[in-house]
Amino acid sequence: MSAPTPEEFIQRALAVGIADRRSVDRALADLGSEERGLSDVIELLQRHGILTTLQCEKLTRGDKGGYFYGDYIVQYLIGAGTFARVYRAQKGEEVFAVKVLRKRFRDEPKEMEQFLREGRMGLKLKHPNIVRILDVVPDVRNPFLVMEFVEGQTLRELVRIRKQLPVELALKLTMEISAGLAHAAGLGISHRDLKLSNVLISSAGTAKLVDFGLAALADRNNPEQVADCPNARAIDYAALERGTNVRKDDPRSDVFFTGNMLYHMIAGEPALTETRDRLARLNVSRFQEIKPISEHVPDCPGIVSQLLMKILAYDPEKRIQSAAAMRIEVERVLETLKKGPTERKVHDTTGTVNAADVGDDQVVTNEGEGYVVMLVESKANLQNAVRERLKARGYRVLIIADPKRALARFEDDIENPADCVIFGAAELGNDALEAYNQFVTDEKTAEIPAILLVDQRQGHIISRAKRGPNRVLLPLPLRVKQLRVALMQLLANIEKRTPGMF
Repeated sequence: MSAPTPEEFIQRALAVGIADRRSVDRALADLGSEERGLSDVIELLQRHGILTTLQCEKLTRGDKGGYFYGDYIVQYLIGAGTFARVYRAQKGEEVFAVKVLRKRFRDEPKEMEQFLREGRMGLKLKHPNIVRILDVVPDVRNPFLVMEFVEGQTLRELVRIRKQLPVELALKLTMEISAGLAHAAGLGISHRDLKLSNVLISSAGTAKLVDFGLAALADRNNPEQVADCPNARAIDYAALERGTNVRKDDPRSDVFFTGNMLYHMIAGEPALTETRDRLARLNVSRFQEIKPISEHVPDCPGIVSQLLMKILAYDPEKRIQSAAAMRIEVERVLETLKKGPTERKVHDTTGTVNAADVGDDQVVTNEGEGYVVMLVESKANLQNAVRERLKARGYRVLIIADPKRALARFEDDIENPADCVIFGAAELGNDALEAYNQFVTDEKTAEIPAILLVDQRQGHIISRAKRGPNRVLLPLPLRVKQLRVALMQLLANIEKRTPGMF
């Protein structure tokens, strides 16, 4: 089809009702008597705010419809998905977002009902961190939802531009997302499709959840319908829930995928590898083999690493149990970071193990901030377990597999490389014992706290290990809480290091 003449273009705009003759003539007066081409007329009408780019494209093609939905004048396309498009639209002086079901689904009763159910459900969600649905228009030819228009961008766009967000900003946005999810959960509604593109960031910097479309499928009387939904967006949720043997609409799934977004904001890439391969997405190893955040962000605060471990726990019983609880946890971590380093409470140093000193193991803390711990251990799994759990509590952890090299570090360095050394005897055996005993007796290291991890069956090591006020023997298999108690007691009177200096 050939392009219209300038006058044909203007007549089309008048015919469909998106412009009036007086406004057009007033704008054209700027051209005076000059000969005007189509591009000149389009540029002029856009500059005067009479037509938008989308409207001009449709008029140039000769489209007869798609300019109005009810009383709402379509201005721009602001989002497009598999099932619907979202437009910026105007009614009077107010601006709205209009979500329209794609034409190919309007003759599908199932898709139509899901779309309208999403709208009716959204009418109940009235929260500052959820994009409001204001009206549902069930026109069989042009069904659409009228929504709050949010000036801003998606969280995916923000992360793409900035690569990695500052930790405090990522936590603040996660706290707002959690607040929106908690409100929905209070009404029996979960999201079921949490990802960066379904979070809008307003121009004021507020996070707002959008697209509860899959939640509309969550018929609790027919839970199989959720997991077996053909919609590809449900695959990740289905894989997690089947792999952990929980119901198909478990609210802790939204917690997990919120954690995936938090991880992505901080690391610049998601915790879950992204792929379009359906079989790969159904493989539960994706959820079990998440790299520690410290591999992407070495200086990520331990308290944040620990929070992510709890949110992204594969075992749903070890995961934070609700969006409301997650909001509280995230807020607590954010407040802790804003306060900066705090003075340590002096703990009992008599050697008595007091579990109350470390509180609930499930509570996020930053007790190790300002301390460096060296682990002398050759077993990779024990190295990883101790490192990640202590880093999550704020400690900096150095790993050395050779006991002799570990001792040499204290001889060579002007400043002590660690505030406490943990020797593992499970595999190193007598080598660990000899290094531990030498560490205890050498003048330069005698005052530095040390811990020996030993299997109770290694009686010869236990009997020969030197004891002292700043020496502790802990049994293997290791209980993390017991190690935390020992460290807090041993380091109680050791001055913290200045942040950024170790």
